[in-house]
Amino acid sequence: MENISLGVSGWPMKNWRTIVGMNIRTLRKKAGLTQEQLAFDAQIDFTYVSGIERGKRNPSLMVMARIADALNVELTTLLDGND
Repeated sequence: MENISLGVSGWPMKNWRTIVGMNIRTLRKKAGLTQEQLAFDAQIDFTYVSGIERGKRNPSLMVMARIADALNVELTTLLDGND
């Protein structure tokens, strides 16, 4: 239930930053990559990867597309919020 917060309307809303971050971390580790390697492949700073994985950064669609490409997965895989 930690990935749920209340939206503007007061209805429950998933915490997408946390979901995307957890998915990226899981996929990166599965691929055997360090944060530095993923950052290099995605052409972003490794501190940004760390922030994304911790749910502290809000990556743009283009950054998520580059990360998905570096991980050899579909972009939608990063958004898989199934509990």
